[in-house]
Amino acid sequence: MVKLIGKNKIFCAVFISGRGSNLKSIYKYSRKYSSKINLKLVVSNKSNVEGVKFARKKKIITKIDKFKNKRESEKKILEILVKKKIKLICLAGFMKILSGNFIKKFKGKIVNIHPSLLPKYKGLNTHKRALENKERFSGCSVHYVTEKLDSGKIILQQKVKILKLDTPKKLQKRVLKIENKLYPRAIHKILSAT
Repeated sequence: MVKLIGKNKIFCAVFISGRGSNLKSIYKYSRKYSSKINLKLVVSNKSNVEGVKFARKKKIITKIDKFKNKRESEKKILEILVKKKIKLICLAGFMKILSGNFIKKFKGKIVNIHPSLLPKYKGLNTHKRALENKERFSGCSVHYVTEKLDSGKIILQQKVKILKLDTPKKLQKRVLKIENKLYPRAIHKILSAT
């Protein structure tokens, strides 16, 4: 579990691969007086994405690594995380799977947001699969990251009703709005519990 030292905010890193909508909501939360995090670092495996542009605009230290050699990339990133005294990693649409070794080094300090009501629909294409199975609800889950994909302890979940005319894209849009609210709440919850 993440330890909060006194009233100090802990240093947090967000890992992204795309538009960074959850990064933006985490950043917004980090600026609040009641927030328990200081967003210190953004890591991305893609260089020219909206999330990276946002991080740079906000003057957040940004590290780009294409993960061509996973072992080397993780080694470099771990060094930066230690140097920057990062105590919490938030995966926010990060499309690379971290190794067991990396996860062990940050055990209980890596969280992820997933666009389904876990344990249902782990992995990709969650909205398409939920619609094909005629689910009544979809949603999102914030969970701890373990070596097993999308299987860590759930911190918070929220349901989203599936509508008759939903397409994967329409459903994704509505779930994303909920994700943006749920992720900061989950961060606050885990850090308030310590």
